[in-house]
Amino acid sequence: MKNIFDKKVVDEVVGRINKLTPKSAGLWGKMNVAQMMAHCNVSYEMVYTDKHPKPNGAMKLMLKLFVKQPVVNEKPYKKNSRTAPAFLIVDERDFEKEKQRLIDYLIKTQELGEDHFHNKESHSFGPLTKTEWNNLFYKHLNHHLEQFGV
Repeated sequence: MKNIFDKKVVDEVVGRINKLTPKSAGLWGKMNVAQMMAHCNVSYEMVYTDKHPKPNGAMKLMLKLFVKQPVVNEKPYKKNSRTAPAFLIVDERDFEKEKQRLIDYLIKTQELGEDHFHNKESHSFGPLTKTEWNNLFYKHLNHHLEQFGV
């Protein structure tokens, strides 16, 4: 898996994002391109903002037991997989705004670096290693960039 904390990888991902246009169509799924980027931004919102309430103890345990491994391992996501409610984007979004937010989050994450994230508490899964954080960030974003053909 490519390392989202590596500047060359972030530059490559930003290049892929910059190939998207408001008219880019998904190869699968229901989201339009602006919704997809807003959806991808949720992962970073959970790290950098308090916008999303943290799950309670019982829910966090369920997430750790049943959701964590598929999210943080290196196995690619299947097309049309279900997503958590916080990640559902059903309203219209501004393409340029979501694109810039996503790029800004990627740059911030890369600049903070893997040491910043190693053993950092995640919103839903408890502490994650730098490898688990990388897999969480890169795998999800790569899945959706492939969804839109870039």
